[in-house]
Amino acid sequence: MWQHLRLSSLGVIESAELELESGFSVITGETGAGKTMVVTALGLLRGERADAGLVRQGTATARIEASIAVPEGSDVAQVVDDAGGEVEDGVIVLGRALSAQGRSRAFAGGTTVPASVLSQVTDGLVAVHGQSDQHRLLRASAQRDALDRFAGEALVEVMERYGPAFERLRGVESRLEELTTHAQERARELDLLTHGLSEVDATAPEAGEDELLVAEEGRLAHAEALVRAAHVAHEALSGELDESSAHLRVAAASSALGEVSGHDPTLDALGQRVGELAVLLDDVAGELAAYVDSVEVDPARLAQVQERRAALTTLQRKYGPGLDDVLAWAEESRRRVADLDLDDDAIDALRAEREELAGVVQQLAAELGRVRREAAGRLADLVGAELTQLAMPSARLEVDVRTPEGARPGPHGADEVELLFSANPGSAPRPVSRGASGGELSRLMLAIEVVLADRSTVPTMVFDEVDAGIGGGAAVEVGRRLARLAEHVQVLAVTHLPQVAAFADHHFHVAKSDDGSVTRSSVVELTGQDRVEELARMLAGQEDSATAKAHATELLEAAGHRVD
Repeated sequence: MWQHLRLSSLGVIESAELELESGFSVITGETGAGKTMVVTALGLLRGERADAGLVRQGTATARIEASIAVPEGSDVAQVVDDAGGEVEDGVIVLGRALSAQGRSRAFAGGTTVPASVLSQVTDGLVAVHGQSDQHRLLRASAQRDALDRFAGEALVEVMERYGPAFERLRGVESRLEELTTHAQERARELDLLTHGLSEVDATAPEAGEDELLVAEEGRLAHAEALVRAAHVAHEALSGELDESSAHLRVAAASSALGEVSGHDPTLDALGQRVGELAVLLDDVAGELAAYVDSVEVDPARLAQVQERRAALTTLQRKYGPGLDDVLAWAEESRRRVADLDLDDDAIDALRAEREELAGVVQQLAAELGRVRREAAGRLADLVGAELTQLAMPSARLEVDVRTPEGARPGPHGADEVELLFSANPGSAPRPVSRGASGGELSRLMLAIEVVLADRSTVPTMVFDEVDAGIGGGAAVEVGRRLARLAEHVQVLAVTHLPQVAAFADHHFHVAKSDDGSVTRSSVVELTGQDRVEELARMLAGQEDSATAKAHATELLEAAGHRVD
């Protein structure tokens, strides 16, 4: 709901603020006072093209600002957030600034945005119906949505089955197109993977094998030097014929210390450690002897190891870098090959599923068409009855629901919905955008909105002189229907008829003053006798007419408003 609207230096309006509430609000004023500037301001906040001529003469900039309450988590709030703006306490602040040089800036949620963002934000927040406005219901998609809302639960029930089936069909078609379109790429990928796996399988690497081979190659490549070193070390430690061997020297030391044991605990401890050293020397010497016997000098085995390492290195260079990486690549590639091998089977299965789903979607689309055609007749009859009450007894609305031959179902079915209108007897109905004058179109839209009031998805509706060209009882009916519509949505109407204004819950008056050189307009909300005087002016052209005031009071009371 729109809560607050502020205008500054826009046309003849120097400065004005409107505190908007729920229900039905009207704006009245003398011709040329600037009533339609409010609608113009809304248009600018809806992203319409800016005109430098709207800037008040003698000023540099015109400004418009509005505060709009939106439901928490709404798509509108997300649009503002995506644009870098903020929604504070469920309220969006929109703004527009026009310079006298023709430049324009738009604001949403405290940040500068393109004017197109204002259009995205307000598209679902307000519908404006005016003689020169681009009506929401003139769009083909909006006409279909209006009929679908009117059709109600009957159509919702079918859509609940149609929507998932259509989405599944679209997914199957997308996957099928992907598989068939990229058949050559899949074949190339399969060939590369198969070739790589054949290389890996031919080599048959094992986890950790490369590290074992490195160690084995080191031993085989240096076998003679290793044996020689181990033999020399063994002789140095335990050579029995060499008096300088470590074994004999340690034995001599142990014997000498043993002769004096028991006399000094410190020396006894050292003697014990020498004894341990003798045991350790014997152990190491034995292991060195065993090592000498175990090492083989085998040039043939060395060649095998080096060849195996070269084969593993080739795999690592192509599919590595490490041997574990090669094994991981092979495992993943086997899964991918299995998937690619199954793609042909998948294509056949998807084609079969597509045929089945296409039949279901076509059947449900036809059912949508039947529901829409039944609802179309009822909608046309109800709108026709409303038009009769709005002084258009010969007007006729047709809701044309057609399914073009060979039409491919979309997210909403296969139907095309178009509103056709005829204002006079004997004239063929034409599309509403071409079959009605501005005033007729405004009343037609009012009739449609009234019929759809309890199903409206737009929280605020604006009507700019929807009562043009009518008067008397028809004007009363326009006021009554706007009030009825306001039971469901916020309604703002610019009117010149007191019969319409009398039904409003809130009455704003655009007052014009002229000092001979500058014309100024301002907006004030009228209550009590001020409202009676404004209605009297609208009735008789003068505020002090007792008869006009009495008639104005009668209008207000007839509309259900108490006059204090």
